Amino acid sequence: MSPLISLLDTIPAIVRIIFVFVLVLLAIKRKWMLGNALLAGSTCLGLIFGMGPLNIAGSAMAALGHSKTISLAVVVSLILVFSHLLEKSGQMARLLTHFKGLIRWPRLNLVIFPALIGLLPMPGGAIFSAPMVKSLGAEYALSDSRLSYVNYWFRHIWEYWWPLYPGILLTTALAGVDLWRLVLYTLPMTVVAVTAGYWPLRGQVTATATASTPKAAAGPFLKELAPIAGVIGFGLGFGLLFSWLMPPAMQPIAKESGLILALLLAIAWVCRRNAIAWAQRLAIIKDPALIKMVYMVATILIFEGILAKSGAVNQVSTEMLRWRIPLMPIAMLLPFLVGGVVGITIAFVGTTFPILISLIQALGQEALMLPYLMLALTCGFVGVLVSPLHLCLLLSNAYFQTTLMPVYRHMCIPLIALVAAATGYFSLLRYCLE
Repeated sequence: MSPLISLLDTIPAIVRIIFVFVLVLLAIKRKWMLGNALLAGSTCLGLIFGMGPLNIAGSAMAALGHSKTISLAVVVSLILVFSHLLEKSGQMARLLTHFKGLIRWPRLNLVIFPALIGLLPMPGGAIFSAPMVKSLGAEYALSDSRLSYVNYWFRHIWEYWWPLYPGILLTTALAGVDLWRLVLYTLPMTVVAVTAGYWPLRGQVTATATASTPKAAAGPFLKELAPIAGVIGFGLGFGLLFSWLMPPAMQPIAKESGLILALLLAIAWVCRRNAIAWAQRLAIIKDPALIKMVYMVATILIFEGILAKSGAVNQVSTEMLRWRIPLMPIAMLLPFLVGGVVGITIAFVGTTFPILISLIQALGQEALMLPYLMLALTCGFVGVLVSPLHLCLLLSNAYFQTTLMPVYRHMCIPLIALVAAATGYFSLLRYCLE
């Protein structure tokens, strides 16, 4: 053993991991691509935990070749292709147009457009609903900062559980939990987000029906919504069918296989219905944003693989047990800090959840795995919402010509409500399950 490795072994594992996190965050601050920052962090992690270059490379290749990695990368890619097709074909715009006049209650009408856009995980998607929010908000003389808040906040009410978001899919892959069980545990946070989200609008928007807009028919709206509903419905159905039909060796990717098939059918449906030319389809597939996202998923799973292979996770677990550090504050603070710095859900999930999951297992609290994941997802996403690097926040503020601080003031009470609700909900689940 070299003197350097002997010296590093005297430093607590948690300190060494924090050092790697700091390096990754500094790289991001210096405008490194997130995938490159994570790849560099993975290499540094392996080195400071005594792994040689060949071991690091072998762990990276093993992570990339794992069936979970491949299926997750395919799912994320197809979701992004699906989202871009709906946008480029004009189907998302038609969906929003047909919704106008369908519901005649101002409080719901004002927030429904960003909420509908939020069903698809499009980077910077808040910019698509901004014109509609501005048009509806003009009736109530809302300030620019309130309009930006509405557009931003309600665009993100689904991300705690919606199965099309990569952060949720990555959580299930890392923790080995059933997607729909995770959805069941985290779905109540959307109810909290919607309820608390109305607080800054109290007294600003009347609750009376609007008679000026003609009543619209539901048929055209449901027709445009069908591909999105089909992905969820068929994804669940195919996943259950494949879980029943596939041999034991294929069970870990049964749910992902069902979602992949549902996405392929939905993509084919959208292409045919909108007569999208092959040149346009190829342009979407070759979109650099799609390639960057797949690369980021791969580097996150490389990071997770090296965390496990290096023994870092086991060492941190042992230290936490010896120091008697409570798990609950770790589950809240670690995702929140990384989410706040990076501003991307999949990043805080990929870097902090392997540590959190290993601690849950080391402490013998597997029965509380889903409650802890709910708490960590909520607190991490609160960090993402306040991150000054969050693209939706920047684009929404730019459109409504406002700045960060006024929007932060509107978000303050809803964010506190989210953390308080998640903490209380976790405590209730722990009481019931222990």
